[in-house]
Amino acid sequence: MLAPIDGTQHLDVLVLPETNLILAASVIEPLRAANRIAGKPLYDWTLYSPDGKAIETKSGIPIPVAGPFRPLKETAPLFVLSSYNWRAHASRQLRMQLSVTARHRELMAGIESGAWVLAEASLLGNCSATIHWEDFEDFTATYPGIVMVRDRFVIDGKRITTGGPLPTLDLMLELIRRQHSYSLALEVSRLFIYEQERSRSDLLQVPAIGNMRVVDARVDAAIRLMEETVDAPLTLARLARRVGVSARYLQDMFEETMGVAPHAHYLALRLNAARRKVIETRASFAAIGAVTGFNSSSAFSRSYRAHYRESPSETRRRLKLQV
Repeated sequence: MLAPIDGTQHLDVLVLPETNLILAASVIEPLRAANRIAGKPLYDWTLYSPDGKAIETKSGIPIPVAGPFRPLKETAPLFVLSSYNWRAHASRQLRMQLSVTARHRELMAGIESGAWVLAEASLLGNCSATIHWEDFEDFTATYPGIVMVRDRFVIDGKRITTGGPLPTLDLMLELIRRQHSYSLALEVSRLFIYEQERSRSDLLQVPAIGNMRVVDARVDAAIRLMEETVDAPLTLARLARRVGVSARYLQDMFEETMGVAPHAHYLALRLNAARRKVIETRASFAAIGAVTGFNSSSAFSRSYRAHYRESPSETRRRLKLQV
């Protein structure tokens, strides 16, 4: 799940009782959104509970599951979700099941208090990890052999840990970016109108929406300019001049803050806008290319195919929206 993939990625999701509803949604909803935006099943998932019963969340809204967690030799990534009272639900049997299934899984993630559960199953040894800030000191004292990092999420080899629901959303955007593209992850984040406050000590290479508050106001201004000029993209030099910095400064600060070069973010904005028009309208491809800043229909088609692995006409045909 950390490398590009063709086809559908399956996930197994083990949800422990007393998990927050928003924590489960932070894993599932970005994947659902990615499927919707792509117009095809990039991801599917199966939910389990320790005993096969629906999970009673802290909000009182139950989460239905497919059945009890009884792993055999499945290789799909496994996400272990837990919020409150994890000790009461991480039975010896469950810990043994996790230990056994870890031999086959390509990846295992401890989501929020799920990190405690993985640690109790001896699955975070020699790994870096994180956890919800309220538990950080206790976790560090309990497992001195685990290198704890004050970060929103940590990916260390085949193990992932997160610090709560919004950090988990960050994680899912990053996984979508790695498996598919920055532009898809960007569009998913924009679908949620997702904002994240950043400081220089908390810079993550994750996609962002246009109205995100970034560490440097001039980078923020450049992002807004990009969104306003999708139809007539500005050069890096003109962008920099408009926000009052040098092109080199804007390039460096943009990459530090956003994790990609300015032109990559700009192109993602333009192609995402173009794809929406391909899917949602009957406009000609020449017209769509023109209003998203491409100087010819052939240039638009080449860029679109390189980015989405299909032509605009193939997208329309696949989604049965013929002009």
